[in-house]
Amino acid sequence: MKKALLVIDMLHDFIDPAGALYCGSEGEKIVPVIKNIIEEFLSEGAEIFYICDSHREDDLEFKRFPKHCVTGTIGAEVISSLNFACKDDHMILKQRYSAFYQTNLEEKLVGIDEVVLVGVCTNICVLFTAEELCNRDKRVIIYKDAVASFDKKAHENALAEMKNVLGVIIK
Repeated sequence: MKKALLVIDMLHDFIDPAGALYCGSEGEKIVPVIKNIIEEFLSEGAEIFYICDSHREDDLEFKRFPKHCVTGTIGAEVISSLNFACKDDHMILKQRYSAFYQTNLEEKLVGIDEVVLVGVCTNICVLFTAEELCNRDKRVIIYKDAVASFDKKAHENALAEMKNVLGVIIK
């Protein structure tokens, strides 16, 4: 079974305390867990993709959330402790919650059967990407210690929804 890892939105604006949409200590706690998972995938020679929120200055999303992850800013960059496996052709810049919307992720995942998701926010980008993967009949796994959100209740509800409705494997 060929597998891939999607590292979702582990960016300065979500993980750094000074970030525009800081996920709090919950976001910081998952960093070492994700680092270990990335190292495991590297040792196996598996595919690793970094899914990165990347917005224009006037993005409509800023009507719902503070301005964040503006293209070309430090806030839109992968945090330094996790960028060691970044390759340009494995960086997926997204403008919406799903990593599939107007990106080339679908073609990158051709031949991949199993996808592991880690990152933030569980109830937003992780959830919407998991849903899209399930619609494409991929086996989806989420390590609950490797995802977080700024909203603990929404995080827990999203994990339950992904498990009970989408059939995502939660470990």
